[in-house]
Amino acid sequence: MLDPLPFEITALGWAALLAALQLVALSVVANLKVSQTYLAGPRDDPMQAPPVVGRLQRAQTNMFEALTLFAPAALYVALSGSSSGFTALCATLFLLARIGYVPLYAFGVPLWRSVVWMVGFLATVLMLLAALLL
Repeated sequence: MLDPLPFEITALGWAALLAALQLVALSVVANLKVSQTYLAGPRDDPMQAPPVVGRLQRAQTNMFEALTLFAPAALYVALSGSSSGFTALCATLFLLARIGYVPLYAFGVPLWRSVVWMVGFLATVLMLLAALLL
């Protein structure tokens, strides 16, 4: 029987699923709001779209950037055997922040979007520091 995975790896799986859902959301909204001719073409020119499409695109790009930090942190925690209640809390905060970030960005909420982004970023850094230093 396999040992259960550390929560941080499960959180990484959920984060990957969230990234996939963001791609789907962006695709659906873009298909509803942007010219089909543009979407089917080479997209050499900047997209002419309502602000929500650009915001969803930037939120999706930001998620991939966040995953480049969170994934190695979660893997390091799991592989080093450093999983703890604290690192699990950090992984949970990362996920919750990423879930909250998308609608805040899509609806153009400036201050809270930045606060939520910072929560996710700090949770990732603290998770990694806890694994490296404790």
